[in-house]
Amino acid sequence: MRSPTTILPSVLRTCVAGSLFIALAGCSGPDKQLPLLDKIAALTDENADLAKQIETGETEKARLRKQIEVLSGLPADVKGEKLYRIEQVKITKLTNLYDKDKDGEKEKLIVYLQPIDQDGDILKAPGAVDVELWNLEGEAEKAKLGDWRVEPEELRKLWFTAMIMMSTNYRLSFDVRGKIKDADEPLTVKVAFTDLLTGKVFKEQYIIKPQPE
Repeated sequence: MRSPTTILPSVLRTCVAGSLFIALAGCSGPDKQLPLLDKIAALTDENADLAKQIETGETEKARLRKQIEVLSGLPADVKGEKLYRIEQVKITKLTNLYDKDKDGEKEKLIVYLQPIDQDGDILKAPGAVDVELWNLEGEAEKAKLGDWRVEPEELRKLWFTAMIMMSTNYRLSFDVRGKIKDADEPLTVKVAFTDLLTGKVFKEQYIIKPQPE
């Protein structure tokens, strides 16, 4: 027969093991698993979004690579420094908010954009354009009012001659209905033009000032 001093540690070990089993079982119950499953689902969605962004980036890179391949196939006498290239982009003064349907609400943002070459001339350069509209006078978390992207195939159809200023531009039109609460505050238009031939990104911004009544 074992002595009481031998039996006691054995009983204690059994009790401790039983308590640990119960605790672990409680932690892995259905109610405790729900937050973990939510986290897994959120991470899965995040990974899917990142994969989509990577895919979009690869598509854009492939498009730029194709443009460069076309450029490399041009005759030697039109390569390099002999090509017209963009030095800057300019947002013209016609850029503003417009009430196109005459209902008292300015529901259209029209951006007039000019790529400028090394000689200071306007150039119909192929590219993609990202446009953002900001209210920098308001609350920080609500400052960005909208953003849009114009792909190269769409952009090339938007070359336009403005008879008022007798100049040519890209004319970009965006629906801002419901995005602008106070038309009496200055708004900032930000543009990023990606040149397809070089891959360079040219940025410019312009302030739309409220028009006096």
